[in-house]
Amino acid sequence: MSYVVTVEACLPDDADELDALQQVGASALLEHGFDAVEGIEGPDGIEVDILEALVAVHPRGAVVKVFVHAPTLETAEDAVGSVAAEVLERSELLADWLVESSEVKLPLDLTRESLEAADGPDAPPSDLRVRRARHTAGADPAGTAPSVGLAGAPGTDAATGTDEDDEDRDRADLDAQLRALAPRLASFGAHSFGAPGPVERETWAEEPSGGGGRTDGGRPAGFGSPAAELAAGALVYASEVLIDELYDDVRTLADEETTVAECRAELWHLSRLPSRFGLAYDELFARRLLVTAIALTTRFTDGSFRRLGCLAEELALNLLLQQARSTLDLYGLLGEEVAASLDRFAHEVSEDMDLAWLYDDEGDGAEPREAGTPEDGADPEDGTAGHPAAPGVTAWTIGTWFTPFDAERYVHPYAVDEEAGRPSTHD
Repeated sequence: MSYVVTVEACLPDDADELDALQQVGASALLEHGFDAVEGIEGPDGIEVDILEALVAVHPRGAVVKVFVHAPTLETAEDAVGSVAAEVLERSELLADWLVESSEVKLPLDLTRESLEAADGPDAPPSDLRVRRARHTAGADPAGTAPSVGLAGAPGTDAATGTDEDDEDRDRADLDAQLRALAPRLASFGAHSFGAPGPVERETWAEEPSGGGGRTDGGRPAGFGSPAAELAAGALVYASEVLIDELYDDVRTLADEETTVAECRAELWHLSRLPSRFGLAYDELFARRLLVTAIALTTRFTDGSFRRLGCLAEELALNLLLQQARSTLDLYGLLGEEVAASLDRFAHEVSEDMDLAWLYDDEGDGAEPREAGTPEDGADPEDGTAGHPAAPGVTAWTIGTWFTPFDAERYVHPYAVDEEAGRPSTHD
């Protein structure tokens, strides 16, 4: 079975936060440490193979997604946790770090079980959206046993044996589980979802440490309304699903050695990107987008988010919001108030760009401004210049999608464009 083990490592409580240069160094040390491990011998000689490790470092530690083959979920968690502790211990600069958790939050076999059962009674539906529904329905966002299966999803046939009372009960259980996840969205509070809150965006966006949605005491602010709380929890849950399914997309492109435009297999999310650039979405692009999504959602949940760093993060945000909405809609939880809360969040976080032209396959949509061209009324002296509606991204400059909007924005070192500091991966 294939599993994605999420390792969360943190600095000691009395340690200073990492600055930007230290974060790059810690990322390199962690990547090197996990790359040096090809396999793990677990209890009773059970072998666990490490396929890949993706690292996202933040000011208070790091989140590492480790992709492994293991016979059981428990074996995967224990083996990866042990390796993570050893990697930290062997590095003098990371020796004081602590492994907070090592857990499988969404096993990939839930997806592959459906895709590989091609000849039996459990053969996967031909519609990818239905397969995604089955995949999502089998996973519990709270990390406990699944409480809502495919048969309990709204819209299924009554012949499955689930009556309305059971559906209502399952829906209520999932509602509670998603709300329990809301506090993990540490960079945001009620104001980001349109509910009354103690902090306005103009305040938290300018704080040196991020601090979105935090009170003066440093604790996450409450979400104020049930709709805002449900929307926040859905975003946390959608983060896990999005990252796992993007990883599947990367593996699909790697296996076929092709681009999204030429890929014969169905893809979870890459096919939702602007199709006019499909030939540019190769495996390397997909890896960079995956790392970008990990870095973005890490900043959402560790309290350090300030502003989107580049156009690729804007697109990753759109994919995250789509995943959150589809999850809520699947279970009949996407009411008008919840949808409005997600819309308000999108407005608060996005750069207010008009990206419609990216999806205009006919090419007759609004043309983007050139990079660095100020918006109407922008003042170059107050720092508002250089934030165009679509900053320098055209069919000929797709390479700038991972270029920071300005010198103050963050883009993960693995993903950032070469001219912005990323070393070439090509000969």
